[in-house]
Amino acid sequence: MEDIRSQVKEIALIAKEASVSLAMASTEQKNEALFAMAAALRRCSETIEKANAQDMRPAADAGTSEAILDRLMLDDSRICAMADALEELVELADPVGVTLAEDTMYNGVSLERVSVPLGVVAVVYEARPNVTADAAGICLKSGNACVLRGGSMALHSNAAIVDVLKSALATTSISPDCIQFVSSTDRAATDALMQLHGIVDVLIPRGGAGLIAHCVETSKVPVIETGTGNCHVYVHESAEASMAKDIVMNSKCRRYGVCNACETLLIDNGVADDLAAEMMALLANEGVLIHADERALKLASERGVVPEKLVLATDEDWATEYLGPEISVHYVIGVDEAIEHINRFGTKHSESIVAADEKAAEAFLKGVDAAAVYHNVATSFTDGGQFGLGAEIGISTQKLHARGPFALDALTSYKYVLRGNGQIRD
Repeated sequence: MEDIRSQVKEIALIAKEASVSLAMASTEQKNEALFAMAAALRRCSETIEKANAQDMRPAADAGTSEAILDRLMLDDSRICAMADALEELVELADPVGVTLAEDTMYNGVSLERVSVPLGVVAVVYEARPNVTADAAGICLKSGNACVLRGGSMALHSNAAIVDVLKSALATTSISPDCIQFVSSTDRAATDALMQLHGIVDVLIPRGGAGLIAHCVETSKVPVIETGTGNCHVYVHESAEASMAKDIVMNSKCRRYGVCNACETLLIDNGVADDLAAEMMALLANEGVLIHADERALKLASERGVVPEKLVLATDEDWATEYLGPEISVHYVIGVDEAIEHINRFGTKHSESIVAADEKAAEAFLKGVDAAAVYHNVATSFTDGGQFGLGAEIGISTQKLHARGPFALDALTSYKYVLRGNGQIRD
């Protein structure tokens, strides 16, 4: 245990030292490094795929769910997408060194508030090896060194990606030490990382509710909570039928294992039975298991929805993030009850109302407490790339510092810069 703590601290200290020079790197230097990293990923795609196969085989043999296997899997197109994401960062404005405010004090001293990097960013994540490249690139562009601790299921994939990225940096003016990787699969390594207050400046967990809760409860390092997505689509009685069906299906079935997927369909009491039954039939025909309340179950059964895809919901279902081909369906009476249900059971991630009634929509948008609220739009758009932020480092479900998809700007703080000509205070 002591050995693991010492190893993790040494890794973090190396990142801390590298963060000093990285904070002073020019935009051109950082962009050159990002281009080099992207080119290396494409060039070494085959090597990364072979490493990924070493992770995929035992994960599949262990009966890992399809949703998690999908997150874990890398092929040439996904590796190229990782490279594309790094190059997209080049096109984004450098968030460091920006004058956020300026003034002249009463005594003639000029005052500026200037953006600066946080320093060392630790990212703890599960079976998503693409996060390795995304996090490294976002941290580099924002002038931060990073310490990456991926899940054991993706160990070979993550290690290969880190090796490729660090080798690329060795050909640039940016130190490879700014990317550090914790290779230990012992949970004690994560706990050790969370205790490094004063060395690590912020911790970002990306994964399930258990990982995030553990980090929030255990960490001495400030935490930005991310990821848990019990998202809802509420179909109001005024919803246009074809739009409602499209939004529900895209929100749920585009990808099951993502945090912006719809996990609960709320149906307004005034929605026509034909529309409600059609939505459930479409979901069932797509292979989605429906956890329905009594009214929804009765309607679906009467309308011939595949019985194997229908079960009676329990209270636990309303708070469940399935991350797979399952959804809960619940009737509510009006927009106020929909808001109440979402605020009680949701995770403050992404919530959508489908409605032609503008008054109901505005009440929903104002009343729902979430990082992203939508009117007549699928929840699947909650994504840094879709929001124009480039590759995201996470989707924050908290309110302080960062909220929703966050990337470069959220990994900066600021300092005050004052210039004068000998002023002293009375």
